[in-house]
Formats: sequence, C-alpha cells, structure tokens
Amino acid sequence: QVQLVESGGGLVQAGGTLRLSCAASGSIISINDMGWYRQAPGEQREWVAVRTSSGRTRYADSVKGRCTIFSDNAKNTTYLQMNSLKPEDTAVYYCYADIVTPNYGDINIWGKGTLVTVSS
Repeated sequence: QVQLVESGGGLVQAGGTLRLSCAASGSIISINDMGWYRQAPGEQREWVAVRTSSGRTRYADSVKGRCTIFSDNAKNTTYLQMNSLKPEDTAVYYCYADIVTPNYGDINIWGKGTLVTVSS
C-alpha cells in the first residue's frame, strides 16, 4: 500500500517561513510528479506547485517567488519551502503524487493534509 504523509504545518506570523514535507512510502517503482494543493476555509482546492521527475517545477501565480518545491529522491520526499507568508496563505495543504507501483501500475494518491495558519 502506498501512502503520502505530510508534515511541517503550523502557526506562523505574516512574513514568516515554513517548510512542508511530503513523504511517499510503500511499494514504489518510481515517482513521476509530486506537488501540492491547498484549500482555504470555504474555498475550493487550489493547485500550488508541482515538481516532475525530470526536475521541472511550476508554481501558481499566487505563490510564485515566495515558494520553492524540491525533492530528496532517495527519500521519496518532496518539500515546499514557503517564505514571506501572508494571511491568505492560510489553508490545509495537501500533497499529491503520480506514482508507478508494481501491483497497480500508475496511480494518483493524496495525503491527508497539513494545516498552515498565518496570523496577521
């Protein structure tokens, strides 16, 4: 069974920084894309960033220049470094991944989320 586990959320003041982690575990042959979405209270889920297996990264305009996504392939872990946080960054952040498994082939999975709260 493959799963994603996020960590690193918390309460931070505006202008502060946080680093979120997402670790994939289980029967994994390879990981294609890993990325992040977020969902603020009362809002729809919003895509934040993605890193492909080739190392290419893309960001939503709302976080571009303030966030960096990077990975430790040996640990099957991706990170989201968030700087200059704003109150509007407050949300539950969900990790997602496109993973190739020996039993089920190519699957898309989600983590359970980690809460980020930015106070003004």
